[in-house]
Amino acid sequence: MKKIILPIIFTFVLFSQNSMAAFNQAPAIDLPGTDGNVQLEKYRGKVVYLDFWASWCEPCKKSFPWMRQMKANYADQGFEILAVNLDKDRKLADEFLKAVDVNFTVAFDKTGKTASRYKLKGMPSSYLIDRDGKVHASHVGFRDKDKSDLEQAIKSLLNK
Repeated sequence: MKKIILPIIFTFVLFSQNSMAAFNQAPAIDLPGTDGNVQLEKYRGKVVYLDFWASWCEPCKKSFPWMRQMKANYADQGFEILAVNLDKDRKLADEFLKAVDVNFTVAFDKTGKTASRYKLKGMPSSYLIDRDGKVHASHVGFRDKDKSDLEQAIKSLLNK
């Protein structure tokens, strides 16, 4: 029997509750970052928007200004953003970062091991993690028309 291989189609799913039922606690992150080692555990007590991205990802390019704005709007309420790059070549990520204004933490997962623990389904993939380190919600993709819904999910978790 001949196997047919179909291309992966990246879909968007607005934050979905319990989409990571396989693990309630967010998997550990211990990666090199732009400003030293990055560990998710250091963000305990804060709400974290964890975003996996790559330099070649068009929706990722659109998400960076929005993430910057969310960080500016909610940092004083205990909100953090951790953007994990998945490029195998760090130079590609560095070039991308030169073109955007970043006010949040960036880490690098060139082997993809951390991304695998989060069971990514597309790019970008984001996870909303509560103050106790539990995955509250996740989504795949980034579209302008969904910004307000994403922000509402963040605000809801900040107010819990």
